[in-house]
Amino acid sequence: MHTNHDVSANAAKYLELEDKFGAHNYHPIPVVLEKGEGVFLFDVDGKRYFDFLSGYSAVNQGHCHPAIVKTLQEQAARLTLTSRAFHNNLLGEYEAYISAYFGYDKVLPMNTGVEGGETAIKLARRWGYNVKGIEENKAKIIFAEGNFWGRTLAAISSSTDPSSFKGFGPYMPGFELVPYNDLTALENQLKDANVAAFMVEPIQGEAGVVLPDDGYLKGVRDLCTKYNVLFIADEIQTGLARTGKMLACDHEGVRPDILILGKALSGGTLPISAVLADDIVMMQIKPGEHGSTYGGNPLACAVAIKSLEVLKSEKMAENAEAMGVLLRAELEKLNSPFIKLVRGRGLLNAIVINHKDPEVSWELCLHLRDLGLLAKPTHGDKIRFAPPLIITESQIKEAVSIIGEALKRLS
Repeated sequence: MHTNHDVSANAAKYLELEDKFGAHNYHPIPVVLEKGEGVFLFDVDGKRYFDFLSGYSAVNQGHCHPAIVKTLQEQAARLTLTSRAFHNNLLGEYEAYISAYFGYDKVLPMNTGVEGGETAIKLARRWGYNVKGIEENKAKIIFAEGNFWGRTLAAISSSTDPSSFKGFGPYMPGFELVPYNDLTALENQLKDANVAAFMVEPIQGEAGVVLPDDGYLKGVRDLCTKYNVLFIADEIQTGLARTGKMLACDHEGVRPDILILGKALSGGTLPISAVLADDIVMMQIKPGEHGSTYGGNPLACAVAIKSLEVLKSEKMAENAEAMGVLLRAELEKLNSPFIKLVRGRGLLNAIVINHKDPEVSWELCLHLRDLGLLAKPTHGDKIRFAPPLIITESQIKEAVSIIGEALKRLS
């Protein structure tokens, strides 16, 4: 267990409560937050921090975005949940809005990102049986090595990370893996007539912001078309303006057969996910065959419309593109011996740390915290830098000066 690195007595009491009464399934940076505003978070002692994780890209629009919060409050006072046993006045409006926004026939609304992934796989299997003609119970879904889409039993069954899957077996059958960013290996797998879909992140987020070669997504699209396999894009973290386009797939002008969205679909206010597809895929699931108590609730519908509206009206994709270029350039300028690599697209970025001590990334994040910036290591030697998409040029420069100062504290 790491030390708490000088947290205040006030913060310590919150940490002790969590330690005693909460499951130990997370290992957070020791900071206790109580308020968010725009690109900033504030702790229980009133100290201000740059948020460079954005709730794993759920808070793209910035903390407590006034328009989103106003919509949330107004709808919360009116109607929050009817279940899908009945119609509500906002579901159809939301479905029409998001379907047109991304150019698909239909949407299936869920809550969490991982439910979006599960839904996409169920749709793909059903399409495989009903449309492609795969023999019942023989459908295969291909995933990329290094993927991360959650921690349900299905999600960990496709994982190559032992901390996700070890000790939780037996695993879901019908899942197979190919190396990420390898079209030759993918084509070999897709030749199997039992393959229904290939599910992939356009940029692997949890793996440490791993970008594929230019042309990879276009190659995926072409191969899936050639072999009559559905291309499922997991845009839960990369979508919604994070990478400098509305979708990361837009950088190569490709359209997946199934699109999964989540995270920033609510601006970080409540869990909302969506699976978009055309009728040939979506209409394979009939009443009673899939659903969720909270999926498509009126509160979520109102909030999601507003969250999508502000992404466009405030030009957040364009800002993410410009500020991402600036952020990477400023990080390169630091010339730190401890930065092996800076990589990313838009405002989804990471640095790879160059150091003999495997714990140094954690140590660096504690120095960052002390200096007023919050980030978290992933996979040991990588730290993601993904601030809200409303960040300004002067804020980027101030944040990078904090990062530079923290790097100087390493030995």
